[in-house]
Amino acid sequence: MPSLLTLLLYLLGGASLGALMLFTGIPAGPLLGAILGAGLLSISGQLDVAAWPLGTKTVLGIGIGTVIGTGINRETLGELQLLWKPALVVTFTLLITGILVGLLISKFLGVEKIVALLGAAPGGTIGMSLVGEEFGVGAAVAALHAVRLITVLFLMPAIVNFLSPIASADITK
Repeated sequence: MPSLLTLLLYLLGGASLGALMLFTGIPAGPLLGAILGAGLLSISGQLDVAAWPLGTKTVLGIGIGTVIGTGINRETLGELQLLWKPALVVTFTLLITGILVGLLISKFLGVEKIVALLGAAPGGTIGMSLVGEEFGVGAAVAALHAVRLITVLFLMPAIVNFLSPIASADITK
């Protein structure tokens, strides 16, 4: 099958399930649906592996970065004045935890060290996959982050909903 047609089918699969996930009420449902839609097509073995044109992932990464960047404004900077300490604690805690988990995964589960470290690193699937590509392990890193992302997108909204009444009760005391 011509690669352009293959890419179109992946895009349709991702877009279809992404659009359906709009109606679930799951936060980031369209993202989750697109990952699942394209991933299920890929896993099915019915399509060739997607061969994206050179630079596609970089362009998409720039686009996503731009979307995120446009959310940073003066109000965000004002919030950062209050949140910079927790931001540093979260960042370094996740970084150290990611390194430790990566080293443990490598040692005890036999995963190549670079894959384990990049797969356990805090960061987005796209960003870490692009870093992984530079080391020749992009697909493996993307797989680890995709599992993490899908799990987090499914579980965190439920956890937040469960803990919200508890957190609200603590605040009012």
